Amino acid sequence: MRIIVGAVIIFVGIICAVNFLLPEPEGFPILEYHQVTDELLDPDFEMYNVPPAEFAAQLDYLQSEGYTTITLQDFMRVVHGKGELPEKPIVLTFDDGYKDNYCTMLPILEAHKMTAVIYVITNELGKENYLKLDELKDLQRRGIEIGSHTADHLPLTSYDEDFQRRQIRESKIFLEWSGLKTIYSLSYPNGAFNSDIEKILREEEYLTAVTGEAGLNTIETNPYELYRVNIRKPRFGLTEFKFRLWKANFFAKVRNLL
Repeated sequence: MRIIVGAVIIFVGIICAVNFLLPEPEGFPILEYHQVTDELLDPDFEMYNVPPAEFAAQLDYLQSEGYTTITLQDFMRVVHGKGELPEKPIVLTFDDGYKDNYCTMLPILEAHKMTAVIYVITNELGKENYLKLDELKDLQRRGIEIGSHTADHLPLTSYDEDFQRRQIRESKIFLEWSGLKTIYSLSYPNGAFNSDIEKILREEEYLTAVTGEAGLNTIETNPYELYRVNIRKPRFGLTEFKFRLWKANFFAKVRNLL
């Protein structure tokens, strides 16, 4: 028991040293959400649900801290010298393409005059609890960037190149041929990626891709390995949300040491 307590103390000490002794890192966070709803979900997925009241409180906090939401298309314009980032940018992303992103999340987002990126699983569109094409088109008209979460949400690194390309290409083509504007961004299912998949993304004319690895992003960050911090169903209110933001900052500091 004493060994465990000692190890914990040392670990906490290292975290404190990294956090307080190192300079603040540059970069902006990308937040990873899924659902915004009060509905009871499958217990296996309940952790990905943020209640609307909690979501609104999180946006209130971001505004009070001076954050300005941008899309990843906005970010890439800056990378290519066609714009400037706001003083404190942040990207809000939503994976899977749940219907509540349109019915519940969007009104809260618009009330705060914010924007976001929604990544959809194209073979789930139109099914129960998932977005429909006309809702996706309306989301785009209202300033939301739509991205791909592949066709079937399978971990791409577990399959061969032909399968990977089909999942990446077919989701993009389906959305664009259905009348949506060009799809430029992808969210890796289960956060699984490697350099071979990045090569396919470039060839299929994607500009960005987001991971599940915590950290901060700058114009020097590989656009196909953008860092994100997951926002889960809060059990400790806004304190937990602040911790998630701190986590992105902390991991950026750690990477600066490497």
